[in-house]
Amino acid sequence: MTTKLFVPRETTALALGADEVAQRIEAEAEARGVEIELVRNGSRGLFWLEPLVEVETAAGRIAYGPVAPEDVAGLFDAGLLEGGEASSLCQGPAEEIPYLQAQQRLTFSRIGVTDPLSLEDYCAHDGFRGLRRALGLAPQAIVDEVKASGLRGRGGAAFPTGIKWQTVLDAPAAQKYIVCNADEGDSGTFADRLVMECDPYLLIEGMAIAGLAVGATQGYVYLRSEYPLAQEIFNEAIARAEAAGYLGGDILGSGRTFHLEVRLGAGAYICGEETSLLESLEGKRGMVRFKPPLPAIEGLFGQPTVVNNVLSLAAVPFILSDGGQAYADYGMGRSRGTLALQLAGNVQRGGLVELAFGTTLRQLMEEFGGGTFTGRPLRAVQVGGPLGAYLPESQWDLPLDYEAFAEVGAVLGHGGVVMFDDTVDMAEQARFAMEFCTVESCGKCTPCRIGAVRGVEVIDRIRAGERREANLILLADLCETMVDGSLCAMGGMTPFPVQSVMKHFPDDLQRDAQPH
Repeated sequence: MTTKLFVPRETTALALGADEVAQRIEAEAEARGVEIELVRNGSRGLFWLEPLVEVETAAGRIAYGPVAPEDVAGLFDAGLLEGGEASSLCQGPAEEIPYLQAQQRLTFSRIGVTDPLSLEDYCAHDGFRGLRRALGLAPQAIVDEVKASGLRGRGGAAFPTGIKWQTVLDAPAAQKYIVCNADEGDSGTFADRLVMECDPYLLIEGMAIAGLAVGATQGYVYLRSEYPLAQEIFNEAIARAEAAGYLGGDILGSGRTFHLEVRLGAGAYICGEETSLLESLEGKRGMVRFKPPLPAIEGLFGQPTVVNNVLSLAAVPFILSDGGQAYADYGMGRSRGTLALQLAGNVQRGGLVELAFGTTLRQLMEEFGGGTFTGRPLRAVQVGGPLGAYLPESQWDLPLDYEAFAEVGAVLGHGGVVMFDDTVDMAEQARFAMEFCTVESCGKCTPCRIGAVRGVEVIDRIRAGERREANLILLADLCETMVDGSLCAMGGMTPFPVQSVMKHFPDDLQRDAQPH
């Protein structure tokens, strides 16, 4: 009898030794004369348990983790192949791990469950149901489903996806494009990478549906250059999808066309901004375009273009499969569906958490994150990447909702949540925000290009005790100028973390900088 075992092949798991664990398992099975089938699945996103090894039993899949190579022989002795629970590494049935069980996984229902490159696996878990339904609908009907879902851009801007698609559908043009923004550059974020490494056909399906909806026949994925494994897996998935008829000139015999290619990004944070991304995709320097015209009217190569984030497009197959209302049934207010939250920084249990909008930040950090890794008190949390505000404890009971965060000058962004304990120097974090902008600004507008440089200088003077009160006033004025005068969100949001430090952690700016 052959026992099926699962060992993740995903960047975080690999960094923690998953390949070595897989090799030890195969060697141990051979030495003991037992037959196994080793599947390299994706990660479930429970990073503190990686590498998470699972064994298929009659009662379901039993999980063990985190497994080090030297643990393998002991696991075999403890009855690994039978799903034995004698080992301290046994987490019980994988689906019943509390961290996972408490989530609402719509977009990420397959990650860690399937072999990422197996079309058979994907289809067995409801894959391509949305695409098959879309092939039988008129373009307007597809767009209407997306509108009904309430889906908003998951890349950070939160613009209604259906309205963007409607604009592209209504724009007359011989050629239209679907562009996926996979230039995941925010600190503490990895959800896009998990989609591409652990469930690549999901994104392929979502992009093909988008093409059918607006009349686009060509799609591009603009992928962060630091994601070589995602590039490898996704390119192989495209080739297999084409060979099976899910992409190409005759999708599932329908006569409809959609081609898809991956393009590597330029290693610039600013290329996460949609117009800068389009410039880079066209082979130019990644610099922000003036708007209007909007990319939906004049985008890639001057043609109507849908530019959506990975998570926006990855939500589409569920919406088409189960209906827009089924998706809208999750969430609160104008924030419908689920949000992929990524716990990082000084956190006990880092990983991916997919929840319906409405859970509080405190619940996320305490019930899922388990508090800080150091065990020290949590002092601040930055949500929404390096341009997001730092939130003090008084704001941790905010519901995870676009409007609730906007009311306090914060952003949900791409869902990155980076935690800091009480040893953090918040003045240093404010300085980092300005310094980050000096490095990553495209340089097109003066408030961003010059403002960030001056911001670093002013904060340095404040920290040196030089005319501290006057420079604090100057810093506040500078932040206001950048917010109001910058061409795009790079300069317009850089002041958010600085302003939050000035408001909620003023004492840190009153202390002299410590020598490094």
